[in-house]
Amino acid sequence: MKQIKNFSEIRLKDIALVGGKNSSLGEMFSELSSKGIKVPDGFAVTSDGYWSFLNENELVPKLTAILSELDLKTFNNLSEIGSRARQLLLDASFPKDLSDEILASYKHLEKRAGSTVSLAVRSSATAEDLPNASFAGQQESYLNVQGAENLIFACHRCYASLFTDRAIKYRVDNGFDHMKVALSIGIQIMVRSDKACAGVMFTLDPDTGFDKVALVSGAWGLGENVVQGSVNTDEFLVYKSFIGKVKQPIISRILGSKVKTMVYADKKLEEISKPEDAIINLDTSDENRQKYILTDDEVVQLTEWAILLQAHYERHMDIEWAKDGDTNEIFIVQARPETVHSQNENKSQFKEYQIKEKGELICQGIGLGNRITSGIARLLDSPKDIDKLNVGEILVTGRTDPDWDPILKKAAGIVTDQGGRTSHAAIVAREVGAVAIVGTGDATKTIKDGQLVTISTAEGDTGFVYEGKGTWDEQEIDTSKIEMPKTKIMLILADPDKAFRYSLFPNNGVGLMRMEFIINNTIKIHPMALHHFDQLKDKAVIKEIENLSHHYPDKKDYFIHKLAEATATIAAAFYPKDVIVRMSDFKSNEYAGLLGGDTFEPVEQNPMIGFRGASRYYHPLYKDAFVMECEAMKMVRDEMGFTNIKLMLPFVRTIKEATNVIAIMKENGLVRGEKNLELYMMLEIPSNALLAEEFAKHFDGFSIGSNDLTQLTLGADRDSELLSDIFSPFDPAVMQLISMAVTKAKAEGVKIGLCGQAPSDYPEYSQFLVDCGIDSISFNPDALIKGISNMHEAESKKLPAS
Repeated sequence: MKQIKNFSEIRLKDIALVGGKNSSLGEMFSELSSKGIKVPDGFAVTSDGYWSFLNENELVPKLTAILSELDLKTFNNLSEIGSRARQLLLDASFPKDLSDEILASYKHLEKRAGSTVSLAVRSSATAEDLPNASFAGQQESYLNVQGAENLIFACHRCYASLFTDRAIKYRVDNGFDHMKVALSIGIQIMVRSDKACAGVMFTLDPDTGFDKVALVSGAWGLGENVVQGSVNTDEFLVYKSFIGKVKQPIISRILGSKVKTMVYADKKLEEISKPEDAIINLDTSDENRQKYILTDDEVVQLTEWAILLQAHYERHMDIEWAKDGDTNEIFIVQARPETVHSQNENKSQFKEYQIKEKGELICQGIGLGNRITSGIARLLDSPKDIDKLNVGEILVTGRTDPDWDPILKKAAGIVTDQGGRTSHAAIVAREVGAVAIVGTGDATKTIKDGQLVTISTAEGDTGFVYEGKGTWDEQEIDTSKIEMPKTKIMLILADPDKAFRYSLFPNNGVGLMRMEFIINNTIKIHPMALHHFDQLKDKAVIKEIENLSHHYPDKKDYFIHKLAEATATIAAAFYPKDVIVRMSDFKSNEYAGLLGGDTFEPVEQNPMIGFRGASRYYHPLYKDAFVMECEAMKMVRDEMGFTNIKLMLPFVRTIKEATNVIAIMKENGLVRGEKNLELYMMLEIPSNALLAEEFAKHFDGFSIGSNDLTQLTLGADRDSELLSDIFSPFDPAVMQLISMAVTKAKAEGVKIGLCGQAPSDYPEYSQFLVDCGIDSISFNPDALIKGISNMHEAESKKLPAS
C-alpha cells in the first residue's frame, strides 16, 4: 500500500503526508488508546494519492491558470474561480491503482471491525490544523458513507473540496501556495451519534483562557449542529484538578435549548450534490430538550480524556467527541491545538471596558470577547453578500459556517441568531478579534439593516445589542507592572460570569461575594416560593417558576444547585485564595421583587433598617430559605471541594442574634473550625464596633461596611440627595468607630478589613485605614488599580506605631 496508511501507522510527525486532522487521529489511536481514550479505527489516503490524481490528469497547469485569474484585491470573482477549479477536478478520472488501494484497505477495516461498517470520509489538508492556524472545516467531509462505489465517489469529492471558496481565500490570506498544499483523506468507522449526541470540548475556558477548567458542550444528534452553531448547546464546566479527589468536580451546568437534532437523510450518495444534502435537521422532542445530553460520569470521563490529550500534546486542545447511540460508547473524533489563548504572549496585558451610556436594548445572547464596539449593522443572508459588508461594520446573520470565514475578518462585531460558545462563529470571532454575540434567537428580526448599534460583551456572559452609539470607558491594564502593597487587596464580586477574567487581576482573593446578585440574576425566584411551591396560588407565577426550574422535580434543589454552582465558579476562579461569601442581604422590598416573593414578604415602611440580614435567618418567615442557603454552601465546600469559601453574616444587630444564626448553621453542617471553615461578620452597625470584642468571640474576622456604618451612625439615608452633604465617610464619628473596631479586632486576634469605594476615591481615606492598621481592603474591579496605587502611597507615609 503505497498511498495508504492505517491509523495505527500514523503519528503526529506525519503531518506533511496525511495533514493535521489525520496525523492527530493517528497519534491518538496509536499512543492514547492504551490509556483508555477511544478513537474510531480507520486509515488515511496520503498526500501522495492526491498528487497522483493531479498528475495523471495533468491538472496542475490548468489549476494554476484558473487560480491566476483570482482578483486578489476585491475577491469579487472568488465564487466563479472556486466553481471552475472544483469542476475541473470533478471532471477528471479517479486513478484505478489508487481506487484499488482504498477499497482493499476498506475490506481490511471491515475485517478488523468484524462487521459491515458505515464510514466518515474526511478531508485533511497538509496546511490545516497547524498550531498557528486552526481554521478547520475548509474542506468537505462526508458522513454515513456505505459501499465501495460510494466510498470512491466521496474521496473524489474530497479532492475537489480543496478548492472551496473558503479554502482558496484562507490560503491567500495565510500566504500558502495553492500548488504546495495537498489533501489527505481520512476514512474512519462512523460513530452513530445521530442516535445519541456529539459536541466539542476545550481544555480551558475558550472565552477567557482560564486554564483550571475544561468546557464540555454538545447537543443531540450529529456534531455539525454544535460546530455550525445551529443550536444552543448544553455546557458543563469541570474543575480539572479536583477530578478523582472530590464528589462533584462539575462546577457549572447550563441546559441548552437544543431545538434541532441532526440525523442522516435517507438518500443515496449519488443524490447528494453537497455534504449537507446527506443530513437532515429534525425538531428535538420536548423530553430531550429538557434533559442534559450527558450524565455527570460521562462529562467527567470526557474531561479526563481532555486532560490526557492536553498532557500528551503539551498544549491546550480543541476536541470533538461523539457518543454512539448503538453501543453507548463515547469516542474522540478530532483533536487540534487551541489557537487563540495559546498564542497570546501578552497575557498580563488587557483592556477593561465599562459601559456608561447606552441606548434601548434591542436583543441579547451569549457574549464573547469582553469588549464593546459600535457600528452600522449589516444583515446578510449568505457569504455571497460579501460586498455589502464594509470594514468595521457589524455582521448580523442567522448563523455562520466556514463559508463565512472570508467575510468575518471585515467585521468589527458579529451577531447571530443561533450558536453557542463553541460554535463556528464564536471560535472564529475569537481568532479574528471581533466582538461577538451568538444565540440571540431574534437578532435578524429585531436589528434593522443599516441601523447604528452598540454591542457590549463586557457585562458578563450575556452580550447586549443597544440602539445607537453608546459611550464607554477603556482602561489599559498591564498586571505585570503592578506591585501589591502589604495590605491585602481583595475584590468585591457578584457576577460568576466575570470571575475567570477578574481572577487575572492582581488580588489576594475575594473579600465580598454578594450572594443576592446570584439569587436575583441566576435563580430569579424567591427561595420560599421554591421551598413551598405546592402552596402557591397564582397560576402565572407557578407557570413561570416551572419554566425556569422544570428539570428539578424538587424545586428546592433548583435553588440549592444553582446557588452552589454559581458560588463554585467564583471559588474555582480564585482557588486556593479566600473567597468570602456574604449570605443573602436583600431588604424585604427587594425580596418581594423576586418571582413569587410578594407572597412571603412583609410590607415595611423602612426596609433599610427592617427585616434584613441575620434577623431573617432564624425567623419563621425565612428560616427555611436560610437552610437552603446553608445546604448550597455545604455542597460547594464538601462535595465540590472549595474549602477556600468562607462565610459572612450581614447586619448582625446583637450577640444573641449571632449565636442564633451560628447555631442554625451548625445544625446544617457548617461548623466554624471544621474543614477550615471561617465565619466572618459585616461590621456595619455602631453596636458592632462598640461591642467588637464580644462579637470577636464568635467570628474569625470582620468586614467593615462603610456605607451602612456611616448611614446608621449619622442617621442619614445614604440614597437621599437632600442629605448628601451630611453623608460623609470622613465624619469624625464614623472614623472614630472604624478606628475603635480595628483596634479591638487586633487586640482579640481576629482579622478586619473594609469593603467600599472610599479608599480608591480618596487617597487620604486610604491613609487613614493604613494608619489604623487595617488588614485588607476590598475594591470593585473598576476601582482596583487606583485603589492599589492609593495603598502604596499610604503605606509609604504610614505613621509609626505609638
